[in-house]
Amino acid sequence: MRERFADSDSFSRIRPKGASRRGRKADRFDDLAEPEYLYFPSDEPADGGSDEESPAPVTDGPPVGDRWSTWDQSTPTEKGPEPRPDWVVTELAAVETELGIVKTGKEADVFLLERAVPGTGRRTLMAAKRYRDAQHRMFHRDSGYLEGRQHKESRITRAMAKRTTFGKEAIAGQWAAAEFAALSRLWSAGVAVPYPVQITGTEILMEFVGDESGAAAPRLAQLRTEEADVDDLWEQLGSSLSVLAFDGYAHGDLSAYNILVHRGRLVIIDVPQIVDVVANPRGLSFLERDVRNVGAWFVSRGLPAARVDELVESLAAEARLRR
Repeated sequence: MRERFADSDSFSRIRPKGASRRGRKADRFDDLAEPEYLYFPSDEPADGGSDEESPAPVTDGPPVGDRWSTWDQSTPTEKGPEPRPDWVVTELAAVETELGIVKTGKEADVFLLERAVPGTGRRTLMAAKRYRDAQHRMFHRDSGYLEGRQHKESRITRAMAKRTTFGKEAIAGQWAAAEFAALSRLWSAGVAVPYPVQITGTEILMEFVGDESGAAAPRLAQLRTEEADVDDLWEQLGSSLSVLAFDGYAHGDLSAYNILVHRGRLVIIDVPQIVDVVANPRGLSFLERDVRNVGAWFVSRGLPAARVDELVESLAAEARLRR
């Protein structure tokens, strides 16, 4: 599903034994144990002429990339579902390098991140979605979507309802955890969503939908009419939404702006607000709104309006089976 990337001299970095595993963005992991890593000696004599072995260099500085791999900082339940795609890099000797920002939003920003194992040619691109803290995010979607959701601790549920500072922090963490859980569940069920690699705090690493150069796939709303196979994309959308509805869920905020199209493949993104149509009293209305919001784009490009109505009725019927 993912292409391999060509070798590059920029990845010939060595991870010395004893080197600090902290990058400038990983200070929160200071209290974790430091595992041992192998040192790969150079073929050239260290002193320029001696054939005697030189000791491995030791440094306390950060790696050449932004940080060492964070794979070991997530628990098994904080890692993506198995079987994992073969492009997922799990080696602890990998280096993660931030390559720029892909998207900014009101609740989170998405960055392009490369994880590569120096000297092996093994590397992949990922999207790093980072939710903002209580002082820098807007909770414009919280009230309706949180209906039917409860935290296991009642004091946290009350704080979230009152929107205290602590409550907003809890909501930020819940959004990240909810999106990761939703992506894991939907990907396993066969819904066209990015594969969720792992979650660490309020950062989610997931499949980057785009090409090997780092160019992100266009949103459905950005797709030119001549580039769109309207009938095929509508069938893909209906298939994914049908799986969602049968499982008892609706996206909750679906539009032509949070659907990507990459080489003819439709991918649904931004799912932290996924709605349980059973627990949420407005679940069916969210489901219908999802279909009609996206359906408007398709109708404007030639899809018969009757097909939108048919999909709404079909999904509502499947969702009612779960109630």
